[in-house]
Amino acid sequence: MRVGIVSDTHDDLAAVEAAVALFDREGVDAVVHCGDFVAPFSVTPFDGVGDGPDGGVDFYAVRGNNDGEWAVQSTVELFGTYLGEAGTLSFGCGAGGGSAGGADAVNVAVTHGTSGVVVDALVDCGDYDYVFHGHTHAHGVEERDGTVRVNPGGLPIPVDGADDAFRVAILDVGADADGAAGADAVTHHELDL
Repeated sequence: MRVGIVSDTHDDLAAVEAAVALFDREGVDAVVHCGDFVAPFSVTPFDGVGDGPDGGVDFYAVRGNNDGEWAVQSTVELFGTYLGEAGTLSFGCGAGGGSAGGADAVNVAVTHGTSGVVVDALVDCGDYDYVFHGHTHAHGVEERDGTVRVNPGGLPIPVDGADDAFRVAILDVGADADGAAGADAVTHHELDL
């Protein structure tokens, strides 16, 4: 199973469309947006990920600190699952794909990342295999005591430490991971805008 991870798209439709195109090419089974869509019009293109004979992919999103329009929630809920300020997911790798528990499932916590204290607490509590977050616009992956913190990155912004290009990430879970686990199962992709 492959999970696309994206954050901080900030109404940039070129970035959203580039992420959707990459996730389609890479054949992801689910997409997690770590917040900061900003307005509902930049949510709807994600409904097209994986549109084909078998239908679309599972879509999950959390609220970011710049998601000022509350209609973002209702727009996500038209085709996906809105997790609010934070949520947990379990991605399995059974024959049916999708989100499911099981012996080979990975447990994921998702938050926007506005509070570094909260992100660190989620990583350090030991309850999750992965913690996804955004907010900093700086991609990264870090493994601590068996939990992997993943920030896919975001649009480039003029802030110290932020990425100079738009990036997203893909997590390969289970059989799709080709033996990779933990931080090695995460791949960041730089997208041309």
